Amino acid sequence: MEICRMFDGIYKEHLDGVRPGGEKIYHVFDNQFPVAIKRLQFDKQLSMENVRKLITEADGYQPHLIAPEQGYRRLIESCLVSIRGPAEAAVDTVHGILKELVHKAINETHELKQFPTLRVEVGNAAFESLERMRDESKKNTLKLVDMETSYLTVDFFRKLPQDVEKGGNPSHSIFDRYNDSYLRRIGTTVLAYVNMVSSTLRNSIPKSIVYCQVREAKRSLLDHFFTELGAREIRQLSKLLDEDPAVMERRTNLAKRLELYRSAQAEIDAVAWSK
Repeated sequence: MEICRMFDGIYKEHLDGVRPGGEKIYHVFDNQFPVAIKRLQFDKQLSMENVRKLITEADGYQPHLIAPEQGYRRLIESCLVSIRGPAEAAVDTVHGILKELVHKAINETHELKQFPTLRVEVGNAAFESLERMRDESKKNTLKLVDMETSYLTVDFFRKLPQDVEKGGNPSHSIFDRYNDSYLRRIGTTVLAYVNMVSSTLRNSIPKSIVYCQVREAKRSLLDHFFTELGAREIRQLSKLLDEDPAVMERRTNLAKRLELYRSAQAEIDAVAWSK
């Protein structure tokens, strides 16, 4: 237990910045994740052709009366759902960093080098905990995206300037009733809303990942392992402290050599005193 706590302490030092490695997590949030969102290129997703297609298809056989609400929702959803990819990637990247820090902490815990069986058990237990934390983090992080997708911020649209002339002619076919300026205005509005939501998610998703993964790794990385240790018998626990055969052989040889030196010293002292 004491050796495990030494490992746990070193691991926390990596996360807290006392030892190197934890800063990579901040790099994910400050650089990789925002860049991944920018690469989604929402403006291209809201091209004139795509806006026209989704707006005209959204109402089905019965066109809307005032504003193409279903078309707006379809456009927004098609953009926001694409954020799930970068969100999942951020979770997985942080998971990889946390696993890398486990390897570093194990190598830096000198007491573990003496007991290879315990070393393997501690590593496996840490990885299993990180897997559980990653799954929980991914579930909660994707919920943030899904919440934004499923329920829109109505006030954003209420504050938009309302035009009496919507640009459409109800006497025309649904496929040609909107002129380009009206469709362009729809695309601009949707893009502004999507940018607002993605800006919010750029802040909330890292918070979710830190809460579910980094914070939990600091608090309870080996908790399940400690619980399992409490249920093991003495014989099973003793196997964890099986030393490396090479280390045992070296220590035995050193003990024999030490005994030989002591015997030789005793003989030398005996001869010296006899004189």
